[in-house]
Amino acid sequence: MAEKEVKLMKGNEVIAHAAIRYGCDGYFGYPITPQSEVMETLMELKPWETTGMVVLQAESEIASINMLYGGAGTGKRVMTSSSSPGISLMSEGLSYLAGAELPCLIVNCQRGGPGLGTIQPSQGDYFQACKGGGHGDFHMIVLAPSSVQEMHDFVALAFDLAFKYRNPAMILADGAIGQMMEKVTLAPQRPRKTQQEIEAECRDWAAYGKPANRKRNVVTSLELQSEEMEKVNLRLQAKYKTMEDNEVRYEAIECDDADYVIVAFGSSARICSATVELARAEGLKVGLLRPITLYPFPKKPIAELAARGVKGFLSAELNAGQMVEDVRLAVNCGVPVEHYGRQGGSLFTPDEVLEALKSKIVNRE
Repeated sequence: MAEKEVKLMKGNEVIAHAAIRYGCDGYFGYPITPQSEVMETLMELKPWETTGMVVLQAESEIASINMLYGGAGTGKRVMTSSSSPGISLMSEGLSYLAGAELPCLIVNCQRGGPGLGTIQPSQGDYFQACKGGGHGDFHMIVLAPSSVQEMHDFVALAFDLAFKYRNPAMILADGAIGQMMEKVTLAPQRPRKTQQEIEAECRDWAAYGKPANRKRNVVTSLELQSEEMEKVNLRLQAKYKTMEDNEVRYEAIECDDADYVIVAFGSSARICSATVELARAEGLKVGLLRPITLYPFPKKPIAELAARGVKGFLSAELNAGQMVEDVRLAVNCGVPVEHYGRQGGSLFTPDEVLEALKSKIVNRE
């Protein structure tokens, strides 16, 4: 058995390595802090010389997302990366990709906003990522890494889910995860799909030149007749329901006997895991539920905790309160749900989260 390759890497750097090792066909991006190392690392590694992967700096974020549309439309595994304002520019293209049911990967390394904001980490793009990110009734698959290893692992997972459901997938990270360095185990190199393999896998929908023995594939999100467009929407909603039934991922820490549960994702979850330790040391039974898939959101596990007797939930986020709305929907007003957050690129500490839990929930019972 080949020895595992372990390296010390930044989260952004490992995205590039994971993409190459997965067998990605193309990356189209535009530099923006704090995720520019993704493209910089790809340029340094020159995968076009080893695997044939295309790496291109587009003239804008709008151009890069539309290049994804073209690449994904031929059945290729294509991706881009950006940060919050850049993802906003991609919003029209994201809706087109979802409407045409094209699989691809988008990496968002969030920064503080609104507007140009700051280059410091934030989680202010939860609504943007999980409630569509563009016009129309659509969802992306959204994965939230909390470590550099997960930044690596979620590249393959996101691509696999994107092709399983023919749907755009997003890795929703932030500046802290993108810039921190940790030990990571790299996946072995796998070859890129051959054209014959792509045609066999994507025969029913991709546009790669029409063979004589199949119907014409048309890649579009346009349907001028409202009745036909409604059928498209109903098909998409059925697909999203299947995702919600089968693809929910989360991590539960010390939740079995918890009286209070913190819900946090990404870098916030790393901080809140220390909050759980501090609370337990004080005799306060606190658990942490970390959503890994922000869409589909782990509604059922949260609802089950509420039904089991958890006295209250604290949604800890680096924003003004976004995921907290989904937590409240999950518990259906059964128990108190409060929000604690910092904004504009500021991080909270484990002690601050514990104090918020006490003041907002524990001491108000």
